[in-house]
Amino acid sequence: MRFLEEDIVKVGVEVTSAEGAIEEAGKLLLQEGLIEESYIEAMKNAYKENGPYFVLAPYIAIPHARPEDGVNEASVSFVQLKEPIAFGHSSNDPVQLVFSLGASSSDEHLTLLKKLTLLLNDTNNINRLMKATSYEDIKYILELER
Repeated sequence: MRFLEEDIVKVGVEVTSAEGAIEEAGKLLLQEGLIEESYIEAMKNAYKENGPYFVLAPYIAIPHARPEDGVNEASVSFVQLKEPIAFGHSSNDPVQLVFSLGASSSDEHLTLLKKLTLLLNDTNNINRLMKATSYEDIKYILELER
C-alpha cells in the first residue's frame, strides 16, 4: 500500500481543466506501476458520466474508479494545483488538492479513505497542503498526523 509517498506527490501543478487534474494525479500512479492507463481513463469517464461527485469538501477532490478498471496496488497520489480549477461542484469548487485513489478491494478502499479522512479532517492540514512548496512540506504534515 502506497500513501502520499514522494514519488506519487507533486506540488505546483498547472492544469487548465478538471480532466487535466485527474490525469496528472493518475499519471503519478501510472509511472510507478500502481495502476494501468485504463484506470486514468475510467476516472475521467466517471467524472464525465457522474459529475463532480468526488469533490468531497471545499478545495478537495478524490477521483477514483473501480478496482477492475486497472489497479495493481492500493495507493493514493496527491497533486496540488498551482491555481484552483472548477470541477462543477455547486458548493465545493474550486479544487486545489487532488488525491487520486486506487484500491483493488473494498477493504483497501476503506483503509485508504480512512487515512485520507484523518489527514483532511483537520483544516490546518488542508491549509498547509494548499501552501506547500515541496515534498518536505507534505512529509512534515504527514508526520504531524502520526
